[in-house]
Amino acid sequence: MNMQACHWAIADLPGLSQEQIEQLKACGIETTKQLLSRSNTTRSQSDLAAQLHLHPQYLKKWAALADLARLPSVGCQYCGVLLHSGIASVSQLAQTPVHRLHRQVLRLEVATLQRNDLCPPVDVTRRWVEEARVAMRVPF
Repeated sequence: MNMQACHWAIADLPGLSQEQIEQLKACGIETTKQLLSRSNTTRSQSDLAAQLHLHPQYLKKWAALADLARLPSVGCQYCGVLLHSGIASVSQLAQTPVHRLHRQVLRLEVATLQRNDLCPPVDVTRRWVEEARVAMRVPF
């Protein structure tokens, strides 16, 4: 499987307010790739959080979303679903059994939306895991 990392406009990440997007842009961060490069260590996340006058937990969450979003089949559409299902990195996703991941996502959909028909099918979750495994072998 040949895979090219996807990078998105920072505004496409789920859960960021317009104010937070503007703060990141003021620091020169307009894409998920820029966010990942500026927050790739705990220290850099803390430094950027201090510069933005935010709690470092925000940067940790945004970096996790950007990391997951770089997988083409995940993107900004599913990175929040994965994060709220307990998957915080591509590395963790690569190590998660497909059927366990699917159950986690299904539980989240039922718990938050009271619906199970919105849960991606198993073949979609399988693709997420496969892409994550490839990503762990291929530098982005």
